[in-house]
Amino acid sequence: MGRFSGKTAVVTGSGRRGGLGEAIVRRLAAEGAAVVLSDIGASRDAATPDAMIGANAEMESLASELRAETGSPISTGVCDVRDFGQVKALADHAVATHGGLDIWVNNAGIGYIMKPLLEVTPADWNAVIGVNLTGAFYGLRVAAEIMVSQGRGGRIINIASQAAKSGFPHAQAYTASKHGLVGLVRSAAIELGPHGVTVNNVCPNHVTTGLGAWQNEYFSKVVGAASVEDYLAQMRNRIPMRRAGLAEDTANAVAFLCSDEAAYITAESMNVSGGEEPH
Repeated sequence: MGRFSGKTAVVTGSGRRGGLGEAIVRRLAAEGAAVVLSDIGASRDAATPDAMIGANAEMESLASELRAETGSPISTGVCDVRDFGQVKALADHAVATHGGLDIWVNNAGIGYIMKPLLEVTPADWNAVIGVNLTGAFYGLRVAAEIMVSQGRGGRIINIASQAAKSGFPHAQAYTASKHGLVGLVRSAAIELGPHGVTVNNVCPNHVTTGLGAWQNEYFSKVVGAASVEDYLAQMRNRIPMRRAGLAEDTANAVAFLCSDEAAYITAESMNVSGGEEPH
């Protein structure tokens, strides 16, 4: 019996191997939670290229592997978080399949539309804000409605970023979307606190996931590093813990905030940055 036995969790953006979503799902399932893996499943438009999303086959393969490894109930749901109807259907699937909803993790995000300010188009802006901020609001909205109606509290967590606290070049929409999550949890926590529903952000620094590897290549050129290896060395040197973040670091923080030990923690944006981001 794990500490999340009897609880059901939904994790968006969790259908791609090597990502933060996979690490979060693995941690929650290992501790007994029934988990719904979710991802967009297939490219929908120019903002969701095949190379940057969790495809259906990959998501189903991961779910099958997790069932065998953890013994926890695992299901899947295709969802474009920009569509409120699809987000609501995902929440309804969790209730219908697993009997309730206790944990919702807004992990889906776009971190690969990076351009100099004067090259950013309205379509770029809308895509990033649509997934990272509006999509998180949709998830919070549908999860909160179910959790309040159940009357047993719940946990809602957004995977924000170090960019929720500090600005970065070529990341205007990304930084704005992550800063927006800080305001979102501060407001939502006030209304949901009386219902025992906590709302928090986890703010990791750089993690070399599949997306992170793309960011390494991109930003090493932006800052004029001699190579990706040199860029990563510079990164490590400015982090007090002298290493970049791991997906497991973020998963550990999520598990804590989902636990009974964190029942009195809400409206927070927790840094998981090895000391790089002290704000």
